[in-house]
Amino acid sequence: MSWYRWLGDELELQLRIQPKASRNEFIGPHGDEFKLRITAPPVDGKANAHLLKMLAKAFGVSKKQVLLIAGESSRSKRVRIKNPQTLPIPVKRPTS
Repeated sequence: MSWYRWLGDELELQLRIQPKASRNEFIGPHGDEFKLRITAPPVDGKANAHLLKMLAKAFGVSKKQVLLIAGESSRSKRVRIKNPQTLPIPVKRPTS
């Protein structure tokens, strides 16, 4: 499985998160996941909230358009982004 797939106009990402990093950044493909570093600690859902906010900003959508599908208490997470306006990572849109 690739670390991303398109479901119509929604982008689903398989991510590997490194919490409590010195800065927020997209690292790159890491096997079947895309690795990100975030500054938030993995305590009381802070890392998840921070991740969703970071992705919303990076993809040019509202926070309501970014959904955590799986991995609430894991470093491996699956998220879905509805109608991303920008693609800050190497993702190809499907051709019509």
